[in-house]
Amino acid sequence: MASSARNGSRHSARETRRTIPVLPATSTIDDHTGSRATEEAPPADPAIAANNTAEVNAVVPRGLQVAAAWSWRAILVAALLWGIVWLARYLSEVLIPVAVAILLTALMLPVARMLRKWGLPKAAATAITVLGAVASIVGVLIVIGGQIAGQGPELSTNVVNGFNKLSDWLSNGPLTNWLRNGPLHLNASWLDSSTWVTKVTDFLKASGSTIAAYAAEFGAGVGHFFAGLALALFSLFYFIYDGRGIFSFLLNFIPRASRDRVDQAALRGWRSLASYVRATILVALTDSLGVLIVALILGVPVAPALAALVFLGAFVPIVGALVSGSLAVLVALVALGWPQALIMLGGVILVMQIE
Repeated sequence: MASSARNGSRHSARETRRTIPVLPATSTIDDHTGSRATEEAPPADPAIAANNTAEVNAVVPRGLQVAAAWSWRAILVAALLWGIVWLARYLSEVLIPVAVAILLTALMLPVARMLRKWGLPKAAATAITVLGAVASIVGVLIVIGGQIAGQGPELSTNVVNGFNKLSDWLSNGPLTNWLRNGPLHLNASWLDSSTWVTKVTDFLKASGSTIAAYAAEFGAGVGHFFAGLALALFSLFYFIYDGRGIFSFLLNFIPRASRDRVDQAALRGWRSLASYVRATILVALTDSLGVLIVALILGVPVAPALAALVFLGAFVPIVGALVSGSLAVLVALVALGWPQALIMLGGVILVMQIE
């Protein structure tokens, strides 16, 4: 019985050793590692994400999807354009002179190249071109000022006579009689020129502070104009001297893969700009010569000065030629009368249609 008990205890010990799991020696349990492994989320399945996107596309109508896609792109483009316009307005005192210098470079670059072909150094050719352009503009302005100063007394007399004729026509003309005695029955004071002169004088006296403020702003504007003129001349000199080198430097800020295409596009744009400027010169010459011929035939005072103003005004798109031509008509009206002014107006319109 003792031997059977010993055998039974040995048998139970062997069974216990068989049932207890034995861990390998190399596997050690780390609490931190185990917790980190349990906290890590499994990677997302692309198939599940695609199914979610498909479900959303199925719920949202196709038209709304297209409208939303266009909307945020349109908002982004509008914001970008607004930012560009704001930046241009903020830097207008620099950008406008530089733009003027670019236009003048397209106009005067052939002259500088011709001087270089004649053997002049690069710097000398550039300086002669810029100084010659400045001297030409100053000469034109001197001619205009001399013409106006020489015929100033005659013009002032014609202005006074024209104003008196207009005042008399307003007081006793047929239109005035109709306004007084017609269905409107206007008071005579409304048509009296002296009454309007008194009202205008009183208004100017009462607005003295406002006029002074405007005068101060005008003075500041004149200062900004001369500063912009200096910047334009400075930029013009270097654009003519080495404009290609400046543009090549700016190309370094463009991605290398797009530099050739940007360069070719810029060259095509420059050729178009040069052609536009040369065509504008021909238009300006046509306008000025036509106005000069009509003014000389009619005997309009300061005809050469008016032609010079028309030539300079033609460089301002759309508005310049219109304003300078209107000034010629106004001078004809004041100096010669209504018939000559109407003929001058017809001549200006004809010249602009021909050009």
